[in-house]
Amino acid sequence: IGQLKATLRPYQEYGVKYIMRQKYVLLGDEMGLGKTIQTISLLAYLNLKEKDITHLIIVPKVTIKNWEREIKKWIPSFRLLYFYGDKEERRVLSEQTLKKEKFDIILTTYECSMKEKTALSKIHYEYLIIDEAHRIKNDRAKFSLAVREFKSKHRLLLTGTPFQNNLHELWSLLNFLMPNIFDDSEEFDRVFN
Repeated sequence: IGQLKATLRPYQEYGVKYIMRQKYVLLGDEMGLGKTIQTISLLAYLNLKEKDITHLIIVPKVTIKNWEREIKKWIPSFRLLYFYGDKEERRVLSEQTLKKEKFDIILTTYECSMKEKTALSKIHYEYLIIDEAHRIKNDRAKFSLAVREFKSKHRLLLTGTPFQNNLHELWSLLNFLMPNIFDDSEEFDRVFN
């Protein structure tokens, strides 16, 4: 797909094509089935069609290096901002780098996205992608509240445990994707319980 130099498995290709036709997607499958490569494929395709769009990918701290490596491997021409570091490094990224340069992808962690919410929320993203999205299953948690302030045209939640939790947690994921439709958790519980 586009600049991507990878061959997707049929189910991965189907997944990418499905995501391209949707505005908001919850991609949930078992670990190791290729959510990362499907996401990278999607972004490679989108940036072929439209230039100067920026995507925000928020990941757990333990996977940020893997995401960086995979992005550089599969789409090396992308302008990637590795938005991570100590307080001073983040200050420079927020106050200087974000204001002066354009990026195709901003890659950061849950913690950095909360700490640098003001700077990151000034950009309107094409895609807001959250890896291990079950982290927002509590709609009142600090991280969940912070990412709801980011503006994006599309939202993609990646999770290896999509429906193993309770009904309210599922509602929270759906509410993040489509708050105008899934606006009442009590009504959701009543209808689907």
